[in-house]
Amino acid sequence: MDLFRKKSLNDFENAVSKTNLKKGLNSFDIASMGIGSVVGTGIFVATGQGAHIAGPAIIISYVIAAITAVLCALTYAELATMFPVSGSTYSYCYIAFGEIIAWILAWNLILEYLVVAATIATGWSSTFVGALATYNIHIPEMITKSPLSGGIVDLPAVLVVALITWILYIGVSESAKVNNIIVAVKIAVIAIFILVGIAHVNISNYHPFAPFGFKGVMSAASIIFFAFIGFDAVSTAAEETANPKRDIPLGLGICMVIIVILYIGVSLVLTGIVPYKLIDINNALPASLSYIGINWGSALIAVGAIVGMISTLLVTVYGQVRIFMSMSRDGLLPKCFASISDTHSTPACCTLITGAATAVIGGFLPLSVLIELCNIGTLSAFLAVSIGVIVLRKTMPDIERKFRCPGVPFTPILTIFFCLYLMINLPMVTWIRFLVWTIAGISIYFLYGAKHSTLNETSNIENRSV
Repeated sequence: MDLFRKKSLNDFENAVSKTNLKKGLNSFDIASMGIGSVVGTGIFVATGQGAHIAGPAIIISYVIAAITAVLCALTYAELATMFPVSGSTYSYCYIAFGEIIAWILAWNLILEYLVVAATIATGWSSTFVGALATYNIHIPEMITKSPLSGGIVDLPAVLVVALITWILYIGVSESAKVNNIIVAVKIAVIAIFILVGIAHVNISNYHPFAPFGFKGVMSAASIIFFAFIGFDAVSTAAEETANPKRDIPLGLGICMVIIVILYIGVSLVLTGIVPYKLIDINNALPASLSYIGINWGSALIAVGAIVGMISTLLVTVYGQVRIFMSMSRDGLLPKCFASISDTHSTPACCTLITGAATAVIGGFLPLSVLIELCNIGTLSAFLAVSIGVIVLRKTMPDIERKFRCPGVPFTPILTIFFCLYLMINLPMVTWIRFLVWTIAGISIYFLYGAKHSTLNETSNIENRSV
């Protein structure tokens, strides 16, 4: 058994030609998907958690996380224009490094997308419950908290995942339209928060600026990095984009510029209007406006957060479904994951399975555990993409690259450094969980994936013919 057998570009193109996915997305949709996936729980919820770890220096934490994300986006843009197929990092690594590495990275992407989606759902639930509480509407904790947090199930998180699953089941074009509307509302609400809050900034709240030193800044950057992940879901949309070699890099570029401006602006205003110790971890932005007496603004931001996080969840679940679909087409997962609905032209079975798994994780695990776990899977995937750019410049120099990552190999090397540094600053318990997850994934590969791989079947046919 050749564990490092590689797929060729022709293999992917043949698989794509047999899949009846609708190509209805453009660069605006791609940019909107990127913004929709990134600007959500991270900006509405994780900003408060990060501020408790780094103090006002959360601003620097976001800058560090943003630099890492931008560098990763540059590498993703190059590979997405080379291989315009669903699957993101998984597909790229299958070509660059071979099957076993592609499987491990795909397994880590599953960890990223499922856990991030569950994290968003849980963050949405806490914001929704907090918003209702401002109107003296209180939902019993037993149905709004996970068992590890003293409840039975986080029912709002389960219900919002069910809604998203239904939207994605209907169709990608319809999902994109819903996402575009929500993103417009979300950006408007965040802009209002910045414009209203900046007039109430108290400079004294920035002192001490970094109460926990550089370690606090980096620890916060490692935790809040999940606020930026999700833009890689954009590359999973390549197969459903009208002109992926143009629209993917253009959409990525637009969304990253807007995202960086919004995150730095929000963190600057938030820590300026509320002392970092008093920031509400579960309801950061709405509670901060209530703190300075702007109750109408608090209500508006709460509604914006509730609506805005829906688009983040939508794009994240979408990305996971497409990765499952790609793995299934390659034989590494059961064929049902790749079946396409004749009515909606979407991977219907896979969408329902992904939605159910996300609902279970979001309903029964607390937010703090989920945030730590999702980052390490993502950072490992980003490492692989960065290495892949360098490797493919050497091994496949003649393939057309509509977008070329600038400064290769230095830009990917810098990206690798940032990713490794953020990984090192994650808690040890996160590394232990990651190790257990990886071992489980490798076991599944040898028990199922290696035997059912399309490359393995092709090899067996060739051997029999000889």
